[in-house]
Amino acid sequence: MGMTMTQKILAEAAGLEKVEAGQLIEANLDLVLGNDITSPVAIKEMEKFNAKGVFDKDKIALVPDHFVPNKDIKSAEHCKCVREFARRNEITNYFEVGEMGIEHALLPEKGLTVAGDVIIGADSHTCTYGALGAFSTGVGSTDMAAGMATGKAWFKVPGAIRFVLTGKKAPHISGKDIILHIIGMIGVDGALYKSMEFVGDGIADLTMDDRFTIANMAIEAGGKNGIFPVDDLAKAYMAEHSTRSYKIFEADEDAVYDAEYVIDLSALRPTVAFPHLPENTHTIDEIKAMDPIKIDQVVIGSCTNGRLDDLRIAAKILEGKHVAKGMRCIVIPATQAIYLQAMEEGLLKIFLQAGAIVSTPTCGPCLGGYMGILAEGERCVSTTNRNFVGRMGHITSEIYLASPAVAAASAITGIISGPEEV
Repeated sequence: MGMTMTQKILAEAAGLEKVEAGQLIEANLDLVLGNDITSPVAIKEMEKFNAKGVFDKDKIALVPDHFVPNKDIKSAEHCKCVREFARRNEITNYFEVGEMGIEHALLPEKGLTVAGDVIIGADSHTCTYGALGAFSTGVGSTDMAAGMATGKAWFKVPGAIRFVLTGKKAPHISGKDIILHIIGMIGVDGALYKSMEFVGDGIADLTMDDRFTIANMAIEAGGKNGIFPVDDLAKAYMAEHSTRSYKIFEADEDAVYDAEYVIDLSALRPTVAFPHLPENTHTIDEIKAMDPIKIDQVVIGSCTNGRLDDLRIAAKILEGKHVAKGMRCIVIPATQAIYLQAMEEGLLKIFLQAGAIVSTPTCGPCLGGYMGILAEGERCVSTTNRNFVGRMGHITSEIYLASPAVAAASAITGIISGPEEV
């Protein structure tokens, strides 16, 4: 019985020839990640067990990004805690305002995540780095503390579900539509504690930004991680961004999967997740048949969809047009480098002329932090990853998850709309 991609990575990290689903292992870590919300808790846990320091100052990344720039005194104190810890321990990869970005866009951009890595992060969307063929998963702050101190973590080896992507993307289809389609198909617990392994000829038609988006939202299907094979595009990305060596793992032909799904990319339609779960999906065609859904705000950004491709797609739709009267459209580039490139390409000018605002990199509105809190009864089309009750503000507000194309089109019309409608 063979092993999946994830199982091979974990076996190597644990110093074992073979692992199987359900087995408990202790694995060596290549990177431990924390942000301004989760790191202070981990730091306090390290103090409780009298850790003398971190296992490797080069293998820890601290990225204050959720309430940064600080929105209030409490968030400032959290960041101060992280800043002082980073200084005491001479953490190499600590990113302050001015050089920071949203963590899951920043770390691949900085070359800190490569194929074959085992990565834990005290943030549930740490699964993003599977786009590069790494095993990466979210953990609690206590596990982060143990990882920073010891360089190790325990795992229950996950089983796997195989997603075979075929064909070429239909017009206006992006990684966000693909993963929303999958979550709508299998449900928010359809991959519970499973490795979501993506294969098939359709992967060749996915950009790296598509892949980061899909892997990022594996957790929204309950997945332990999402992972892609390492092809020429992934190799080129790593060659451009990283000087680290990497190792490619491929699933055995006789690897065991708990289920297999085949998705024809050419048959997909732009997809929107209605409140209050990512599985509550409807295609744009189904939405057209409904009464118009008036919206109050659009957010284009986050660790899911704040990358350069996302901004380009949104700008192409917004160019020469204007957001609807009374509409708030907030655009958040995910990193400083993305912000700068968007500026050089003229994308920021397009957003501003269309009546949108552009923010410095921040998670901000995604978790109801700031930069776009919703009032009672308001509706938002957002390119973020969660639409739970009260996620972005008042408990009666509503979040509709969508791609940058749908978000931009909806900003123009004032109702949920497909990109071909503007």
